[in-house]
Amino acid sequence: MPTVIHHRVDTKPFERRTSLSPASAKALLDAGYIVRVERSPDRIYRDEEYEKVGAELVPAGSWRDAPKEDVILGLKELPEDDRPLEHAHISFQHAFKKQDGWEANLSRFARGGGKLYDLEFLTEENGRRVAAFGYWAGYAGTAIALLAWAHQILHPGEALGPVPTYDSATALADQIKANLEPAVAANGGKFPRGIVIGALGRCGKGATDMFRTAGIPEDSILKWDMEETKKGGPFQEIVESDIFINCVYLGPHKIPPFVTFETLNKADRRLRIICDVSCDPNSENNPIPIYTTWSTFDKPTVPTSKEIPEGPELRIISIDHLPTLVARESSDEFSSLLLPSLLTLDKRDTDGVWKRAEKIFDEKIAELPQ
Repeated sequence: MPTVIHHRVDTKPFERRTSLSPASAKALLDAGYIVRVERSPDRIYRDEEYEKVGAELVPAGSWRDAPKEDVILGLKELPEDDRPLEHAHISFQHAFKKQDGWEANLSRFARGGGKLYDLEFLTEENGRRVAAFGYWAGYAGTAIALLAWAHQILHPGEALGPVPTYDSATALADQIKANLEPAVAANGGKFPRGIVIGALGRCGKGATDMFRTAGIPEDSILKWDMEETKKGGPFQEIVESDIFINCVYLGPHKIPPFVTFETLNKADRRLRIICDVSCDPNSENNPIPIYTTWSTFDKPTVPTSKEIPEGPELRIISIDHLPTLVARESSDEFSSLLLPSLLTLDKRDTDGVWKRAEKIFDEKIAELPQ
């Protein structure tokens, strides 16, 4: 029997991305898979684009009643409820690092006999992820950071309002440049100084590319990676920058804090905007331990978790699905990177990518309290 891939609708607010493009759906259909796609008015690709390549359109939420053998493909976390999960799911579930609610999250799989192939843990033998949104996360996060900086310069004390969606990365870049022009003029002709930590990775490359695209001079961007941070923080260079973009992937080991309330509470501090692209505020390994909540596209910045009386106002961007700001480009790339692994889904009992992911899932299920 052919393997059925049921592409579910993501319900996270403002989410427009997908893990399956129409082009990838066609490649799977051509390879003999059955592809069912739930209808969605919000997804970056229209329903008709899937229908045109031969995918079967089905109602939103119908994955719950799909045959047990179907593989449910999504992107972000499953809708929260307490129903046991009996299918094999492919999505980002944000539970394997014991994030808030991980026990309740994974217990649904344990009770239903289902499996989770977490997209974050689909890796090659060398540990590199087969597909990631890192580049576009850095790109989008830096774009919002530049919008927030410009807004602070032009409207001191007023938080940045909702960030609109964009049809393309080009449209986003044009908007950033238009917003920066009057802000730079109001700032005495000075461009913001930026620092990117994790600059050599996918995310860091996206961040530095956005700075360049926006017209920020090369000598105004500090690009740091492991060599520059190996001595351990906190780092004065962050305090002396206007915008700090954190692109460091959080692993199992604690990182000395990059900033602290003490280092930030200075009258001569330049830092106004932190964009934590890694965005894991409740992790004990978070190197930016000055905030505890997420922001959203509707309210893109949050204050620090306690007052910092000295220096300019400091706002933090902590949106956990930044690439949806440029949903088409980021979905195109992610889907094309994921496709080779999806094409081996019918051999997941023996294929390395899927077996490695299943092993991690089994280990995390074993850690659930008995």
